[in-house]
Amino acid sequence: MALPSTSGTVSSALTFNILACCNLSMARTAVMGLPHYEVETPVFMPVGTQGTLKGLLPEQLKALDCQIILGNTYHLGTRPGPELIKKAGGLHKFMGWDRALLTDSGGFQMVSLLTLAEITEEGVKFKSPYDKDGETLMLSPENSIKIQNAIGADIIMQLDDVIKTTSTGPRVEEATYRTTRWLDRCLAAHEKPESQNIFPIVQGVLNEQLRVESAKQLMQRNVRGFAIGGLSGGEAKDDFWRMVLLSTTHLPRDKPRYVMGVGFAVDLVVCVALGADMFDCVFPTRTARF
Repeated sequence: MALPSTSGTVSSALTFNILACCNLSMARTAVMGLPHYEVETPVFMPVGTQGTLKGLLPEQLKALDCQIILGNTYHLGTRPGPELIKKAGGLHKFMGWDRALLTDSGGFQMVSLLTLAEITEEGVKFKSPYDKDGETLMLSPENSIKIQNAIGADIIMQLDDVIKTTSTGPRVEEATYRTTRWLDRCLAAHEKPESQNIFPIVQGVLNEQLRVESAKQLMQRNVRGFAIGGLSGGEAKDDFWRMVLLSTTHLPRDKPRYVMGVGFAVDLVVCVALGADMFDCVFPTRTARF
């Protein structure tokens, strides 16, 4: 039976109370208290890349019992830009949404906009897809957090070094360890820990040793939840589920686990059984438009 969710503030930036666990799997139900809303998990987060789910009003989302929406730092940081969002009082007020928000760091655009991106230890340099003159944007860990602080989402993601899921060789190790280094820079730059929660992102793609090492490194940092990244990129389903299980097995039981980029019904059910709590994907809203 679902518990009623209520808006309002909570005393901590994130609380996670497990209500029940399955006897036959790693599935559990919980209530995640965030500054703007109490979110029941497992939860699917629809993607509103630029602060809106195309074709839907906030009131319609509430009627569907939507608890939390995902926005994208790269796209919001490009337009309308962090200064305009900050002047509006943050993304909640900008989009007329009083429930929870999560912002992705923009790291996924390393893959999706790879022809426009240059990746170095400093960060990711993008050519703006919106500017005909090819204006560049340097998305460093510090800049990503600065933009996300201005946006004001309840959960913000570290900038991670994202590579294709099927990658092999030295680039996988480089991305895994760079993600940890970038997390430390994100945490140092974070100005609103009392109202916004940084989630680190486990990397390692399909390399079991590196994925476990990534989880162990991130767990040494003072964070309130974890994301599982580097998947949902064209790998075989068996490999995908195996990596999810490997990740959830090594992450803390008492903190939320977010598998990024999951939106197919079967994947949601299997990932819940493997101990995951949060999911996002563009699939439902993108499919509904066509």
